[in-house]
Amino acid sequence: MTAMRVDVKVVMLGKESVGKTSLVERYVHHRFLVGPYQNVIRAKPFISSLVFPTQDTAGSERYEAMSRIYYRGARAAIVCYDLTDSSSFQRARFWVKELQNYEEHCKIYLCGTKSDLIQEDRSLRKIDYHDAQDFAEEIGAQHFETSSKTGNNSYHFCFIAEETGVDLGQKKDSYFYSCCHNN
Repeated sequence: MTAMRVDVKVVMLGKESVGKTSLVERYVHHRFLVGPYQNVIRAKPFISSLVFPTQDTAGSERYEAMSRIYYRGARAAIVCYDLTDSSSFQRARFWVKELQNYEEHCKIYLCGTKSDLIQEDRSLRKIDYHDAQDFAEEIGAQHFETSSKTGNNSYHFCFIAEETGVDLGQKKDSYFYSCCHNN
């Protein structure tokens, strides 16, 4: 049986510094890097058949016009917000509206980041879980909270890949297959 290549565009959107690059680093390279990241548009292979571009500048207002080019044709979007930053949730709402207006067939996932910080100190939580869950239900999105530092809930990326059409069963030696089929 010949493996069939499936190219799927999955994008990550959110305010600067919510942790988009850290999520990709955790998932692709199984690590957490300490330090600030300022990315210009770049594509990272998620697995050989899935392109997973990241764009921290997508959160910057000055890049809004250019960002439509970035997410054009995306099959899925992970819209990130920082659980400790209420303005990041407002920005996530903006990105959801953009996607709904310009990419109506794009599947949206709502991702709260930095859950490790609120587990250490609950007073840091600025976005109520139920408010985020209600918003996700309103827009027909799946919602999850994750931590790049601890890897908590990083398995959601496997489900996103499966839902966007990547056949993970063809890559038995990949991390994708092991994380999705051995849990």
